[in-house]
Amino acid sequence: MKTLLIALTLAAILLPAFGQTVVPQGLRPDDWIAEFEDSSGSKLSVAAGALEVTASAGATIWYKQKISGSLVITYDVAVIDSGGKTDRVSDLNAFWMASDPNHVTPFGRNGKFPSYDNLDLYYAGVGGNENTTTRFRRYHHGLDKTILQEYKDKQHLLEGNKVYSVKITVRDGRTTFSINGVQYFHYDDSAPLTEGYFAFRTTRSRIRITNFEIDALSP
Repeated sequence: MKTLLIALTLAAILLPAFGQTVVPQGLRPDDWIAEFEDSSGSKLSVAAGALEVTASAGATIWYKQKISGSLVITYDVAVIDSGGKTDRVSDLNAFWMASDPNHVTPFGRNGKFPSYDNLDLYYAGVGGNENTTTRFRRYHHGLDKTILQEYKDKQHLLEGNKVYSVKITVRDGRTTFSINGVQYFHYDDSAPLTEGYFAFRTTRSRIRITNFEIDALSP
């Protein structure tokens, strides 16, 4: 198995195809692109092996490197609830395999959720709508973003300060999204997305991410 490892650690090593070795700088804020609806009340920080997003409104945090092929994305993440100004237990979300049919990258938007409607991507929204829904969508560049799967029970919603281990897989036309070893969503795509960009997405909350990795799977 060829393994591509992207980790939020200074010692991480990237092993892409063809044997090339690169040392990424995943702890640097420059490796991420933050799109904030309200930049005055929002910020992105990276320290002590963690990426923290403080969002007073909508926020999308893109990882700059394009990903492709069969892969597994894993990370640990918590919604912080400690009395901070933006602390709200809601919206632990992610985009993956995101692309813009009209541009080289999907970057350069204003952080408002509707500004991403014209992309192609997979989207999981955990604890959205004031922590009342958990949903999966497949965006079709502005033509469709129908809710394909949804939960409203407490077991699929969020708890403040709890660490969630997320695992996303993309392989052979199927994508899955799991938390703490439990599969929440799976989707067999008739026109699968095989490359694009990954992003954390939230709104009016504070989230902390650690142990971010992307592993390429063998065919």
